[in-house]
Amino acid sequence: GDLVPFSVLAEVETRLGPTVVRRVERKRSVVLQVTPPDDVAFETAIEAVQTQVVDKLISSGELPPSVEINLGGSAGKLREAQSQFGWVLLIALIISFLLLAALFEDFMAPVVVLVTIPLAAAGGVLGLLLVDTFIGEQPLDIMTAVGFLILIGVVVNNAILIVDLAISRLRDGEALDASVRGAVLDRVRPIFMSAFTSLAGLTPMAIATGAGSELYRGVGAILLGGLFLSTLMSLFVVPCLFSLIWRVRSRLLSAAVATPAE
Repeated sequence: GDLVPFSVLAEVETRLGPTVVRRVERKRSVVLQVTPPDDVAFETAIEAVQTQVVDKLISSGELPPSVEINLGGSAGKLREAQSQFGWVLLIALIISFLLLAALFEDFMAPVVVLVTIPLAAAGGVLGLLLVDTFIGEQPLDIMTAVGFLILIGVVVNNAILIVDLAISRLRDGEALDASVRGAVLDRVRPIFMSAFTSLAGLTPMAIATGAGSELYRGVGAILLGGLFLSTLMSLFVVPCLFSLIWRVRSRLLSAAVATPAE
């Protein structure tokens, strides 16, 4: 029943500890907030933290196996957006195909229109490479990749003008070669007018420098290169592909009609 000092029962040691114990799914957690410099791209900072800090701690054994490291905040949302971007791109292509099929009342014509998207993607990559080489370092981050998504709704306009007029001429009774040739000749001027005005508006976005320019310069480079290359190539690729697909379509329809009669 006598009072004894606490040091008799245990060793007392003063240490720094958290004022609040955070838990995630019943596990203790520690939040480290990292703010990259303004001149470092966000994805570059995430990759540096992963390779130079996390991977080294795991490989050296300094980090126990029971400790888990998860990216949260803006970094976590960026990882989630990157994983979902492919599905978003696929859904956009499917919606565009179905919408064009409904407008043309045909399932073959949208294939001709959508063939301009790979051409635009190649031009976007080329434009991004030129900007990265001659203007300034431009990484292919999620913001820049949105430019490829925007291209889907931009570059198909030129092909729609050619295909729509060619189908209209075919329905009026013209021959296939004459209708395609006439559609290209009639639409080449409005195509160049709309394309050059868009290119003139996108050029400052792609070549601008200064604070914050890296946020939108990649999108501008992709749109500029994709629209330029697709405009030139669509005048040659779209008519040839349309003629080829329409001949195949006519043969398939003729075979389908002739089969019941036999």
